[in-house]
Amino acid sequence: MSISHGSAERLVVIGGDAAGMSAASQARRLKGPGELEIVAFERGHFSSFSACGIPYWVGGAVAARDELIARTPEEHRARAIDLRMRTEVTEIDVAGGRVRARDVDSGAESWTSYDKLVIATGARPIRPDLPGVDAPGVHGVQTLDDGQALLDTLTGVPARRAVVVGAGYIGVEMAEALIARGYEVTVVNRGSEPMATLDPDMGRLVHRAMEGLSITMVNDAEVTKILTGEDGGVRAVGTEAAEFPADVVVLGIGVRPETTLARAAGLPLGEHGGLLTDLAMRVRGHRNIWAGGDCVEVLDLVSGRERHIALGTHANKHGQVIGTNAGGGYATFPGVVGTAVSKVCDLEIARTGLREKDARRAGLQYVTVTIESTSRAGYYPGAAPMTVKMLAERRTGRLLGVQIVGREGAAKRVDIAAVALTARMTVEEMTSLDLGYAPPFSPVWDPVLVAARKAVTAVRDGPG
Repeated sequence: MSISHGSAERLVVIGGDAAGMSAASQARRLKGPGELEIVAFERGHFSSFSACGIPYWVGGAVAARDELIARTPEEHRARAIDLRMRTEVTEIDVAGGRVRARDVDSGAESWTSYDKLVIATGARPIRPDLPGVDAPGVHGVQTLDDGQALLDTLTGVPARRAVVVGAGYIGVEMAEALIARGYEVTVVNRGSEPMATLDPDMGRLVHRAMEGLSITMVNDAEVTKILTGEDGGVRAVGTEAAEFPADVVVLGIGVRPETTLARAAGLPLGEHGGLLTDLAMRVRGHRNIWAGGDCVEVLDLVSGRERHIALGTHANKHGQVIGTNAGGGYATFPGVVGTAVSKVCDLEIARTGLREKDARRAGLQYVTVTIESTSRAGYYPGAAPMTVKMLAERRTGRLLGVQIVGREGAAKRVDIAAVALTARMTVEEMTSLDLGYAPPFSPVWDPVLVAARKAVTAVRDGPG
């Protein structure tokens, strides 16, 4: 259904962060206000902010909250985007081509019609249904409001014990932030090793390094309750086996796609709960509705399966594609290979492509190799150890995945593998890559290429 608003079409955007405002901004570049009216709704206090930067703001590496804001509401409005803050969309009427929105502060509701709709509702943190989880001192970290609330707690609490629940990216990054602020940090993790995005043998390296940084790691432990004191505030985190004293608790369990509106509107969702789109980021079966960012599932180019990956890099690319298409152009988002990097203090962690269990789930047979190397020529000052694990498909030798754990200079080496995965290179083809070399930057054989050479041998020596 198309609705006329004078001579201009109306584009409605739900969500004022990376994907939504990238889409709005790109559409505005292509069409002026006389051709396309743009209305965007954001339920929070901030637009176009970097959620990925929150741990570094909390830890003090980023001095001020506003440094994490790429573009303010006023800046968006100056570009003829009607961004309505503190306004939450509560219903999508697909048949009627309209959305219902509620002013968060006043409660007033109204309908807004659209010709084109962008859903960029993001993801919501997993908050387990546990006794005490809503007690003062228990924090999730998803928005700038969340980060400010955590900082207020940290500056207002005289004691110095923190428990982080979960050991994924958010968990380890928040552990670093709390260490930087002088807290005694315990990380409680339900998995066998931290960083479930790595294989357990690589996660074990992260475990050892975190303990070397005076972080107490508790693995194979399910949090069952959060205990509170007489004042109602948090005092400990409990598992079946133990209690861990805490003056502050940070939940770093992960996120799920925020698709409550989409589900209620009958839009198609995948097995991970994310919206399903075509290559143009158009919601499947709906010509005038697009979706992007953390609320969608994306194609994994290595496994051929749909995945949910909540990363700002993808969200911004989705927004560019959506805005181009909504603005009358043409663009596609072909998929991802699953690249991510993180750090905890001076330990760098990187992965791309498939883990062993991903390869098995996809029905692929594979070989693995693990090598130890250094970030620079061994004789050059500052050379630091690095471990690289590589997966290659049996028989064909196609690269399937790479994981890297090391010190300075380790993490961004994963980009070599990300490009190789996208190009569907074999490990033998990788050994001939013309990578930059000088002793301050790399050994003669870069660690990724050393792993590729070893993988070539494993492929050749393996069964046909």
